[in-house]
Amino acid sequence: MSASLEDGARLDFVLALRRRWADTVYPHLREAFDAAGGDDTRPPAELAQAVHALPGFGAFAWLERGSQKMLWRAVEDAVAGRPAEADAPAAAASPVQVDPALQLPSWYTDWDIHLQPGGVWSSRASAHVYELGAKLVMMGENDDYSFHRLFAETALPKRDYARIVDLGCGFGKSTWPLKAAFPQAEVTGVDLAAPCLELAAGRAAARQLAVTFRQGDACATGLEGGGFDLVTSTMLVHELPREALVSLLREAARLLAPGGVLAFLDFQPTGDGFRDLSLVEHSARNNEPFMAPMMAMDLVGEAQAAGLVHARWTAFDERGAGDLGQPAWPRRREWHFPWAVLHAEKPA
Repeated sequence: MSASLEDGARLDFVLALRRRWADTVYPHLREAFDAAGGDDTRPPAELAQAVHALPGFGAFAWLERGSQKMLWRAVEDAVAGRPAEADAPAAAASPVQVDPALQLPSWYTDWDIHLQPGGVWSSRASAHVYELGAKLVMMGENDDYSFHRLFAETALPKRDYARIVDLGCGFGKSTWPLKAAFPQAEVTGVDLAAPCLELAAGRAAARQLAVTFRQGDACATGLEGGGFDLVTSTMLVHELPREALVSLLREAARLLAPGGVLAFLDFQPTGDGFRDLSLVEHSARNNEPFMAPMMAMDLVGEAQAAGLVHARWTAFDERGAGDLGQPAWPRRREWHFPWAVLHAEKPA
């Protein structure tokens, strides 16, 4: 994006602050925990009490939430300061299928998820703010959407998919790589936020990718059942309350053709108690109220209950390896999201 010198400096500062929080402050906290004889196998409440008593914990927690607030203020100012034409996406090859009768669920509108003021759905500007903010949330490591390309290239079986649906597609960052990886497929992106979909369609057109974008609830899409060979989502699962998650898996099973594949990229506990506590508490500090409950759910069991088979989680390393094909994460010093892929299939 084109930013003024002042806006660019603010964005660079926030990005650097978030990186130091992850690669310096978090490891310092972990070292202090270990030096105190930390036992991360104790019950969660006892573990949390021990971590909260560490001298550096207050700075760690404040920087996590404070830097996120700074991020959105800097991004909003940068987007507001751009010329209007900079925010105008290319004309989409086909119009977005907007549903004027769609009622946005209260669990979606009642929270400023990620601390983004007004959420991603409230205006055209909010979609552009989300687009830029998503880069900084990933600490600048996804500027060219390599993360999503890695998912498409490593987590999905190599097949000739005829039809693909991407649930909770946002402004399209997860959908474009699907079309690029499987150009012969008919790809549809579904999301609740009409402004994000309009931006997604324009960005897809600029990339010369023919993708259909449709406003709808991922838990009840209205799409024909049994018509898709691949159902995906990226960073959607942890943003849904329990009842909606159960409905999401049932809807995915309904959409899949016999033998079709489900692949949802999200988070799972790593088995490292200290790291897992930091993510559970991230749920509160980042206004993501459904993340912690999701991580306590048995989504493999829920997928099986929805009629899917071969359900399993595999770890995902965003640094280049992608889907690791097994449930164990590599040991890492810095704070990071424990990315994982929920795989399942519909019986043939």
